[in-house]
Amino acid sequence: MVKRTNDGGDTDRPPESGATSAPEPGAGPVPESAWELPPDHEPGPETGRAPERPADAVTRRAAGVNLLALRSHNAALVLDLLRTARPEGISRLELAERSGLTPQAVSKITARLREEGLATDAGRRASTGGKPRTVLRLVPEAGHAVGVHLDRDELRVVLVDLDGRVVGERRAPLSLGAGAEAVLDALLGEVTEVLSEALGSGALSAPLGVGVALPGPLDHTRGVLHRVTGFPEWDGFPLRDALAARLGVPVVVDKDTNAAALGLAVGGERGSFACLYLGTGLGAGLVIGDVVHRGARTGAGEFGHQVIQLDGPLCSCGNRGCVEALCLAAMDRGDVAEAARVLGEGAANLAGLLDIDAVLLGGRTIMAAPEPFVRGVAVVLDAHARREGSREGAVPVRLAPGGARAVAEGAAQLLLGPVFGRRDG
Repeated sequence: MVKRTNDGGDTDRPPESGATSAPEPGAGPVPESAWELPPDHEPGPETGRAPERPADAVTRRAAGVNLLALRSHNAALVLDLLRTARPEGISRLELAERSGLTPQAVSKITARLREEGLATDAGRRASTGGKPRTVLRLVPEAGHAVGVHLDRDELRVVLVDLDGRVVGERRAPLSLGAGAEAVLDALLGEVTEVLSEALGSGALSAPLGVGVALPGPLDHTRGVLHRVTGFPEWDGFPLRDALAARLGVPVVVDKDTNAAALGLAVGGERGSFACLYLGTGLGAGLVIGDVVHRGARTGAGEFGHQVIQLDGPLCSCGNRGCVEALCLAAMDRGDVAEAARVLGEGAANLAGLLDIDAVLLGGRTIMAAPEPFVRGVAVVLDAHARREGSREGAVPVRLAPGGARAVAEGAAQLLLGPVFGRRDG
């Protein structure tokens, strides 16, 4: 852990592993090249946009606000307090009180944040004594991150600012089985388009990098895919490094369920919970004690392939009677109630194993019929709680917020998290 300094706060030494700067070990190599928009995306008469900035403007502006080079945990701590203060802002004295830093340290940090365009004045606030205090706020447009949801049959890309607000979005059909080159070309094209649109509107400053979320299993630390269920040809593919080489910025790769859970945690969901995500497959994102739980080999959350019926239908993973296979088979028959019951049994196993605070449901299949799923899973959890004689009652079940772009937004948080000091970003 990086120690706070009370005599100036923002030291020049590089942060220790997991502190604030680049996304953890999943960042990958960053080539010297940067965002290079093809000629047909450059502002000009043929695009209908004024040629105010050349295609490499992103590169030049990024040099002024290098968020990935923030040099101390203390700076990230202050940035996070500025972020949570919202537009109303926060005074330097409050920053010192809430961070535990000295007023001198806070003054040094905020001066540099202002110089770099990350913080600005938000007016003055009446003081209990003396002159009114100047309050500061985060400048959300000072940095952006790209989030990508790479699903089995669809690609969704979002561009978010430092507040997590979506300022650009694209969506396209995709076949994950089309092969690595075709998938990477499609991903690169959509990312380039969303950046080009933001560049043309003047909304873009410095892209931090790209977070990619897709079905597991995979190695989050190295950004290498394992045998993605139903797509064995991806086994061993170094997705992180392949994308970083093409894009020229840091890339972080994680499971779609982990990204969704991270987005919920950043959005205010507290404690320990499971995000059960049922779309083209089924998985779980686990947050234990406010931290995304990935496991010793980053393989936690393969919820859909727990066997609950030994002689059940064959699953695409090779086993029989998996929760995922039973749920999807029920949906194919149009039996939403049965799919919810099966999902509830799996959720009850998980709740009993981890003693979590809540179960949140998401994914396109659930979003298509949210009430029957929430009700059906809750009924099963309530029955388990009554049989066990639980004094606290059943684990609550809720619909996860965020809708269809929850995974893509969570993927962007893989880049934003470390900027604000989240070790699980």
